[in-house]
Amino acid sequence: MEKTEALSGSTNRPVRVIEFLGQAWAWLFLLALIVIFSITGQGFFSLFNFQSIGANMAIIMIMALGQTFVIIAGGIDLSTGFVMGMASVFGAMAMTSWIDPTTTPLPLVVLVGLVAGVGAGMVAGLINGWLIARLQVPPFIVTLGMLGISRGAGFLFSGGMPVPVKVEGLGQLGNGYLLYYHANTGLTFLSPGPGLSGADLRQLVGILPHPLTLMIVLVLICHWVLSRTKFGLYTYAIGGNREAALRAGIPVERHTISIYLLSASLAAMAGVLYNMRFTNGAANAGDALLLDSIAAVVIGGASMFGGEGTIIGTLIGALLIAVIQNGLVILAINPFWQFIAVGIVIILAVLVDRARAKVVK
Repeated sequence: MEKTEALSGSTNRPVRVIEFLGQAWAWLFLLALIVIFSITGQGFFSLFNFQSIGANMAIIMIMALGQTFVIIAGGIDLSTGFVMGMASVFGAMAMTSWIDPTTTPLPLVVLVGLVAGVGAGMVAGLINGWLIARLQVPPFIVTLGMLGISRGAGFLFSGGMPVPVKVEGLGQLGNGYLLYYHANTGLTFLSPGPGLSGADLRQLVGILPHPLTLMIVLVLICHWVLSRTKFGLYTYAIGGNREAALRAGIPVERHTISIYLLSASLAAMAGVLYNMRFTNGAANAGDALLLDSIAAVVIGGASMFGGEGTIIGTLIGALLIAVIQNGLVILAINPFWQFIAVGIVIILAVLVDRARAKVVK
């Protein structure tokens, strides 16, 4: 009996190792990339560069948050990239044309832009969700159509050109820091304060960029919603087995509409963040980010068939993509290789997941 248990334990050990590697490969790959880029890329392992990585991944991650809910529910949203661009155009127009930015306080200017941008995104999300849930049109077709509509609307309202946002202080807000550090005064929240001299200001070190702060807040909220609330439970149930969810009394149609509404709203929020970071709105602002947002979810362990995935996994996926892109730039490698590298990582993620599934079975 003891020999049988010993043999069984030794047989299961390789399976457990493979299962662990299948779950943790993204973490291990990320660690390997950090080590490689730190050795080969000058300035990679520095506070400023890590802040750049965090600020750059913020927009990708905010888009990927909504995509996580959609993919776990067994769907796909191909419209998020141009919904983001359309929202950035509407946000820019609202902040510059619909109000007087010279007399309106900056927080109110940002609020107006956020309402306009997210409002435009919500319309796209409601249409996506209604067509998918009520008319049973495949998500691929609906969101592909919405991609074209959002793209056309963004270029139509912007005249095919970037919309400048000439609002004083907006760039500093989008590229500023929540936390500063000074050798004498320690950590300081928000503004360094008018009482500091020029020498003191030069010694201030920004710690936590505003885009990264917003991303962290949204990650925590979405993680709580997905893992601790009925909304998250319904999302997993619908993605795991839609018919069983219907029999269990879950309002599948209403929940599906809510998921696509959430996805478009978060993409629109990323568009307004783009306004704040780059002080303009562009219809094609999120064109290249659609692949990255889906890749982050897949790399993070979500199943394209639905029912599996986590916000933390998506966070690791987004961080992995941001590190790859940043490292290749520091190494002065042709930027087009970034697309190839991300594509390879997506395929690798799928292969690892399939291999783990076969071993576990």
